[in-house]
Amino acid sequence: MRMTVTCGALLSLAARLALAQPAPPPAGELTSPSSEDRAAGYCDFVRGVGGAEAALELAPELFGAFGVVNAGEASGGAGTTPLGEPTPRITAGLMYDVVGIYRGRALRQRAEADCRRQRALTVLESAIRQGNGLGEEAALEARARVLEEALPQAEALLTSLRNDMKQGQVTLEELNAVQVRLDGLRQLATSTKLARERLAARPRLLPGARLESVLNELRAADDQLEEHNGALRRARAWRLNLRGGYDRLIDVDQDLPLFGQVTLAYNLGHLWQGSANARAREGRRRATLDDVSGVPQRINELVAGLRATQRTEEGRLQEVSTLVSDLEAQLQSMDALQTREIRRFRGYVMMELARLRAEQAYLRAHVESLQSFLGAGAP
Repeated sequence: MRMTVTCGALLSLAARLALAQPAPPPAGELTSPSSEDRAAGYCDFVRGVGGAEAALELAPELFGAFGVVNAGEASGGAGTTPLGEPTPRITAGLMYDVVGIYRGRALRQRAEADCRRQRALTVLESAIRQGNGLGEEAALEARARVLEEALPQAEALLTSLRNDMKQGQVTLEELNAVQVRLDGLRQLATSTKLARERLAARPRLLPGARLESVLNELRAADDQLEEHNGALRRARAWRLNLRGGYDRLIDVDQDLPLFGQVTLAYNLGHLWQGSANARAREGRRRATLDDVSGVPQRINELVAGLRATQRTEEGRLQEVSTLVSDLEAQLQSMDALQTREIRRFRGYVMMELARLRAEQAYLRAHVESLQSFLGAGAP
């Protein structure tokens, strides 16, 4: 009996250690800097709920009872007969369900799977919020860098042409034509700045995140979540209770008022749980795929649209790159001639080349960003 109480104390200590030990993150879980982890609050919530529920499963129960039972002896004609008489009884001790260790661990694992699912869901929702602007942030930044370098040169060229006009070397129409092109570059720089500010207000996608991989991560985490739910349902069919403590009958002589007991219980409904759990798991998987308003469907639509954009801009990049090469060659030829008429025409070419270089930088960065998010495979 003393061994029973000792085992109960050791189980209590083991449960406390299990509760204090943090659960390791599952393999393949999405990680991100704390500033970008928009699922951190949800993860704290589900981990807190899982820890609270696991605490009840992992810890032993204290119990106590007081009542009256039939005990004692009565004297009869044929000698002593155990007729019994009401006797007060006090019982107190510890009870521990060993299966609770499995349930507590499953609750923590379910919380981690739920957190993993929410992280993937947050990444995909961020991509949906970006919409067709996904990958455009780097492209706009590349265009802004080119314009930031080209605008001062264009301003200097316009100033030079104004001085030439005062000397009668340039006509007003020629000056206005260059100024119109400069205004076009300024408007492009302004629209680029506004577009960058609009994108900055939207949720940002994690660097290096590939949409199809994150979508597969969401499906795996959702399936794992249902797997842990099924495991918890199966675990309710089993109970392995260890009970021990103090058991005292008042007014009855007892050498050692202690008791110990092991109880194993099994619910026969467990025999029919397997097929039901499998049906629930498969049904959840199909429901996630078939939900027309769900995240997977919206991500598939977004990926299809972005792949079309990627193909279009790859073709446009080749065309713009060819034009840039042609204008650069023309500019080198003009530098060799150095006539007055050529110098005037050179200003038009420089303005157009600056615009095309900005467009080239935008297209190249956008295509690279889309490749990082979508991969190089065909839709």
